[in-house]
Amino acid sequence: MASDECQGKSSWPELLGTNGEEAAATIERENPNVNAEIVLEGTIVTPDFLCTRVRVWVDTNGIVTRVPIIG
Repeated sequence: MASDECQGKSSWPELLGTNGEEAAATIERENPNVNAEIVLEGTIVTPDFLCTRVRVWVDTNGIVTRVPIIG
């Protein structure tokens, strides 16, 4: 399933470099159809695509390291 088939906002480039907890809260506020999951860089995750998930990749300081997108 492609992100253009998902409902609501699908990408948050403005959150790159911000605090992961705050980024997750912003994502869930801006798109109530998704759950934001904070994931530490280097963590192995499943490759499946879900319209209801946004992974917020953070470094050991809790700073967002990738643009959060639906998937």
